[in-house]
Amino acid sequence: MDTSFIETLKNFLKESLFQIGPKLIYSIVAFVVGIFVIKLVMRVLKATLKKSKVELSLKTFVESLSVFLLYGLLFTLIGSILGVKATSFLAIFGAAGIAVGLALQGSLANFAGGVLILVFKPFQVGDLIHVNNNLGFVIKIDILYTRIETFDGRVITMPNGNVANSDVDNRTMNNLRRVDLTFKFALATKMETIRPIILEAMKNHSIVEKTPEPDVWLDQIGESELQVTARSWVKSTEYWPTYWEQLEAVKKALDENGIEIHIPRRVVFQGGDYKSTDLSKKE
Repeated sequence: MDTSFIETLKNFLKESLFQIGPKLIYSIVAFVVGIFVIKLVMRVLKATLKKSKVELSLKTFVESLSVFLLYGLLFTLIGSILGVKATSFLAIFGAAGIAVGLALQGSLANFAGGVLILVFKPFQVGDLIHVNNNLGFVIKIDILYTRIETFDGRVITMPNGNVANSDVDNRTMNNLRRVDLTFKFALATKMETIRPIILEAMKNHSIVEKTPEPDVWLDQIGESELQVTARSWVKSTEYWPTYWEQLEAVKKALDENGIEIHIPRRVVFQGGDYKSTDLSKKE
């Protein structure tokens, strides 16, 4: 091998090492210090947000966005230390932005959806919502996703873009919520008989609101039954426990007063005679 080529290569590597070496060392130091500073800044930011009156949903969004921006600044600083000019960075970021934008259209839509959720506040962390056939409590809203926890302990992660463009049923936004119970009675049943029984059972519940008062109304007259609706108001956070307890309380009160829930029956004609068949019993 030509010795002149080897010497030229050695000289080139030495010159490159002397030129790039210090910058590379400075870049490594900047990276290590930058990571430390980012962790420190995030710790201070979290403590500040925790002490402030900022909503929890906004806190999680600000934290995740701050991490993204801080790391972006760190890599920009490292690039400048290595000799990459700001204009080059802008060109690189511009080209990368176009490529990433095309590749991550869904993520950008999710980011925009997260901003819309925080601005218009259809729900907040802690709210019970029903969206996209999922019912649960909101536990986190970050820059791309919203997480809810269902009643059976499952955690569902939903893209913010889909959530922002869906109908959101917020069941805890209002302080009060109405509990509706439906019962069916025989046509011969008198409303003046069953109304006070149902009302008393509902009013005896300790957490039912006094205003508006519970009420009981004949809702529908069917072919063989009366459909009665009983309504009461409770705090939104107490809806499901109250619903189940009210249902049991009314059933117990009706049983104690000898009033039966309507059972469908059918009449079968045979040879000029007929017999009544109770559908609740096995044939």
